[in-house]
Amino acid sequence: MSSLNKGLRKVEVALKWDPSPIGAPVHDLDLIAATYQAEDPYGEPAYLVHFDSRSPDGTITLNRDSRTGQGFGPDEAMTLELERLAPSYARVVVGVVIQQSGGRMTFGDIANTAVSVSEGYTSLADDDFAGVAGSTAATVAEFTRSEAGEWELQEGVAGFDTEPESFTDVMGKKRA
Repeated sequence: MSSLNKGLRKVEVALKWDPSPIGAPVHDLDLIAATYQAEDPYGEPAYLVHFDSRSPDGTITLNRDSRTGQGFGPDEAMTLELERLAPSYARVVVGVVIQQSGGRMTFGDIANTAVSVSEGYTSLADDDFAGVAGSTAATVAEFTRSEAGEWELQEGVAGFDTEPESFTDVMGKKRA
């Protein structure tokens, strides 16, 4: 008998934050997705999606990229069409990194940060980064392909104290 569950298909990760106070350095948070091959799901990413880019196959797209947190709705939004990813991919990790050009800044330094993960109108996860307030980067969603080929969300936000340049080196590593 086969399962009626099709797993996650098309997911959106949305990020928002309040702009910095007048005269203060700009708050610039960025969504980043890293895709991993089935033969090495905790190794080097096969590719990254960030800064107004999309995956080579068009399955992961950064739809909205804000450098200030100004505007209505989400400041950054990324669409992941998991059902279209080739079978050679087994894992996708989505993270958020804070640009440090104005000096060291953590999630606790930025007002009203929030991330949501949804599929259509169904909310899958929400977080306000309070649990990682002292971090400069965080993973916010990990999608894994099951043995049956269905995509599943591994919930939980994990914080990192790292520079934007090195975040992609650690965001997908296996945690102890």
